[in-house]
Amino acid sequence: MTTPTTTLAPYVTLLGFARYVGRTGPSRASFVQGLRRQRASHSGFNPHSSLLKALKADIQFRSGGSHLEQVRTAVKPRWRPLHDILVPATKDYLASLGDLNECQLVRTRDVIAFVSNLPVKINPQFGLRYADGRAEAVRLVFDEQPPPQEAILATLHLMQRHMDDILPGAEAVVVDVRRGQVHRPDPGTKPEQVEQWLAGEAAAFATMWDVA
Repeated sequence: MTTPTTTLAPYVTLLGFARYVGRTGPSRASFVQGLRRQRASHSGFNPHSSLLKALKADIQFRSGGSHLEQVRTAVKPRWRPLHDILVPATKDYLASLGDLNECQLVRTRDVIAFVSNLPVKINPQFGLRYADGRAEAVRLVFDEQPPPQEAILATLHLMQRHMDDILPGAEAVVVDVRRGQVHRPDPGTKPEQVEQWLAGEAAAFATMWDVA
């Protein structure tokens, strides 16, 4: 008698999907397999969560990076070399926001969207609203290597596609923290072409997921 196995339906977060489309060749299949194993085991650890929490506190309380500095000394020793790099870089991003009295931290909403038939969780990390009326929905990238343009394009497009639910009237922003680069949607991009490209990528992702 065989024991039935549980079938995991394809599903991915925005970060996972962006990292997938930024890959090429055989590494794609192994990456999808890794995501599937993580979901099956409910595992996964985010070493950047305390950093993000501290950044949001520094924005909200206009504390000039003191919360970020506290994180650098509070993390476990194994994570200190990483935070010794990321804390100064994140403080640079904080400084780039200008006068924090003119900037307000606001909450964004997560959205489960479909790219072709693939559910993707669109989850900006926070929102910003400026005194001049501008608003941004922000995702930070902490990766050691620069994010591929494909990953940035997919992230910005999917966030902007669902902005009415995420933070109405806001602009999607991707911040490459290590390199201090801020990416925004390119007005010259043709959304229908991006949709067609992402639909093919999503179908390939789902196939690899099922094979895994």
